[in-house]
This record gives sequence, structure tokens and C-alpha cells, in this order.
Amino acid sequence: MQSLKENVHIEDKYAGVTLGVLNLAHGLIFIDAPPIPEDGRSWRADLMDLDSGYERMLINLDENLDRIIGSRAMDCPVLAHDETAEFFRNRSNTFKAQGQSTGATWESIPSLGNIRWAPPQITLSKRITLHWGETPIILEHHPSTNKGALWLILPEEKIVFVGDLVLKNQPPFFANADLPRWLEDLALLSSDAYQGYTVVSGRGGVCTPSTIEKQKEIIESAHKKLETLAGKNAEVEETEKIIPELLSPLRFPVAEKEAFAQRLRYGLKEYYQNYYQSDDEEEE
Repeated sequence: MQSLKENVHIEDKYAGVTLGVLNLAHGLIFIDAPPIPEDGRSWRADLMDLDSGYERMLINLDENLDRIIGSRAMDCPVLAHDETAEFFRNRSNTFKAQGQSTGATWESIPSLGNIRWAPPQITLSKRITLHWGETPIILEHHPSTNKGALWLILPEEKIVFVGDLVLKNQPPFFANADLPRWLEDLALLSSDAYQGYTVVSGRGGVCTPSTIEKQKEIIESAHKKLETLAGKNAEVEETEKIIPELLSPLRFPVAEKEAFAQRLRYGLKEYYQNYYQSDDEEEE
């Protein structure tokens, strides 16, 4: 566990996403959950020695399965955006390890079986401020990577958790993204408004300015190439040609290459169909 401040900690040892915890007078606020239930219980056990109040709450920064499958194992109320809550409304009560290959981490975990969902009991639409200690906790809607994506902002501690907005040496998830908004959020993160802040990626932990700049270049490249393909009225399969250029700036183990390529293959096709082909189909 890495301590960013006396009351703010992150953990990267579990499969899935970078976890966070705020140790406050009122209790512990968990930021995301590991996908394996046993890891969730182990994470809770790791935190038992923290000197905090008795209350517990989990915040899901978006609806990516890597961060919501294991929510029930955290054994506390869940807070998320309205759009994340919407994700659960037309689903069965149980997650089943099957379906399309999206390149998410949970798909490479063989031990996952049927797991009961833990839908959020508390939701927000735009922005709320929590007061569990001496300093405020701001949750703010930033629907660029995902319709229900949140930033958790600690203005006094100058720390911001940005979920999948910035990924360290991993390709982005494009399927539910809005690329122009993504670029706007990256510009905001690099602006004076967040000068001096510690930026915590949902996949990789603390980010340097160069990591944020690299993310910006990848998103810009993907957006331009998708726009070019759309201008040519290209078939959706043409999006696969973008993959090598998007992977080339990243440094990751060779064993991850196929999963990361599949993440882009799936995401680029979904994005292209959602933004560039749906209108054509409606007109027909």
C-alpha cells in the first residue's frame, strides 16, 4: 500500500484496477474494488489497522466490469453515478463470466464464477461533496471515458482520482467513450485548475505529466484516424489498422499484447459504429 497523504492510500497489488482508500474520522471510503471476491476481503483485512471511524462506503468510478464485479465483497453501501446505476437495471442479479471479449482484466482471471452484483444504493447526477472528515471530498461527473465516469477530488490534499481517463502503459477503453470530451478532460487536468495535484490513474497509480501527455497523444491519434475513416465511409473492419500505432508508444509485458490488442479491436469497432455508422443506418 502506498500512502499519498496521511489519510489517502492506494494499492496496486490486486488484479484489475488501482484501488484507493480514504481514512477519515467518520470511517473508510473505498475507491473501486478488485474483481476477485477473495482479493476484496483481503483488501478489507489489510485496512483493519487504520485508525478511522466505523462507517464504510465504496465509490465506483465508472461501470467498467474490472471495478464493479467485486463490489459485493467490500460489504458496504455503494455510491456511483446515475448512469452506472442504469447499467444494472436490465441485468440479472448475478454476473456470469461469459460474453464478448473486450480486453478487460477480469476476462483473464480463471477463478471467476457467478458473482452477485452490488448495484449502487446512492447515486449522483453531476457533483456532490462529502464530509466524512476535516476536509471535503468532491465527486464530479466527467462522462468522457464512460457515461457514468466520476473524478474523486480532494482539494485540500491536492489529489484527484481520475479512473480510466489516464492509463499507464495500457491502451484506452474506447467502446463507451466520447473522444472530444476525453481530450477536453485531459486539457482540464493539465490546466492551472489542477496545478500541483497528484493525479491517480485507475490503472497504474500516480501519473507524471509525461504520462498524461502520452495519453493525450494517443487519444488525439485515435480520434483523427477514426474521423479520416468516417470521411471515407470506410467499413468498421478498417479500424483494426489503427491498433499497431496506438500500441507502439506503450511499454507492457509481451504476454499482455493480445489482450491489449483485443481491447482496442473491440473498443474501436464499438466507437466507430456508435458515432459514425448509427446515423447512416437510421437514414436508411
